[in-house]
Amino acid sequence: MSRYFTLCFLALTVAFGLSQPAQSTDGSEPADIVLPGESVNLSEFVWIKRPLIVFADSPADPRFIEQMAYINARLDDLDARDVIVLIDTDPSTKSDLRIALRPRGFMLALIGKDGDVKLRKPRPWDVREISRTIDKMPTRQQEIRDRRGDS
Repeated sequence: MSRYFTLCFLALTVAFGLSQPAQSTDGSEPADIVLPGESVNLSEFVWIKRPLIVFADSPADPRFIEQMAYINARLDDLDARDVIVLIDTDPSTKSDLRIALRPRGFMLALIGKDGDVKLRKPRPWDVREISRTIDKMPTRQQEIRDRRGDS
């Protein structure tokens, strides 16, 4: 019974989090970084954004709910790293994302700005770990140096 209430709570948390636009760190316009992935072409984001794709066979999948709770709790961290979150929870629709990445059930995939797959995970991953992975990428290292004014 306790698991049922926990699952319901997480589902409501995710549903509420997805319906609310993310606020940017400086209080300006909301950052729309969570988008449906059904009609997205990954080539749109090359050298612009780092797509983080969350696949599931259903929006009720407990792993999907957990992953989205992690993401919604730290949207600012993802936005600071130029991440766009794409969601695909309908396996019957053969989206370009599903064709390219071929998930089986739940899967988390991180695509670098160069368009290459940098990470695949079969279980939810905390945004802190995702951020660490991104921060180790050479492109991100260069972005950090450029922002500091280093050469």
